[in-house]
Amino acid sequence: MSFANATTGTARAVSVPSTFFATLRGALQGEHGQPAIGIDAIRDAGFAAGVALHDDFAGWLMEQGERSPGDLADDRFGVLVEAFFHLHGWGRIEIAELSDAVFAIEAFDWVEDGRSGGGCLVSTGLFAGFFGRVAQAPLAVLEVDVCVTPGHCRFLLGSVEVMHEVWEAMSRGERYDHIATAL
Repeated sequence: MSFANATTGTARAVSVPSTFFATLRGALQGEHGQPAIGIDAIRDAGFAAGVALHDDFAGWLMEQGERSPGDLADDRFGVLVEAFFHLHGWGRIEIAELSDAVFAIEAFDWVEDGRSGGGCLVSTGLFAGFFGRVAQAPLAVLEVDVCVTPGHCRFLLGSVEVMHEVWEAMSRGERYDHIATAL
């Protein structure tokens, strides 16, 4: 994760153990089953980390002799972003375009395992912040397969309006893959 240095304002990266995610999720429980912090607060923290992670990605791209994230060709962007997340310990991701409006992010050996309840809250915020920064537009992320097997999750990425439409259709019992490919 990246955080700005309070005195210099420059970003610096820090590592956290993978148990961080379970501990953070445990904070949701609080005492006597009362939430200590809200789900939105965890997603917001993930979003802030994603925005900062984008800056790390931009620096990493420069070190690789590549263009800035927004200037990469589509075929180079996918390969490089997948390599970046893997090299930085998050796990392996694959990005696929489901329609003009929706992308799928398939995560394997993912560091945040949402099976213990609540899903991958940090990751949904992280992806929204990271890819929103790349797109220079607000994006939303919806986790649609919550770690069916350890470390394997699937997310959808699109505009806030489109993801709201997908969510509404899913709440009516429609399959997300049918909805996402139709948009």
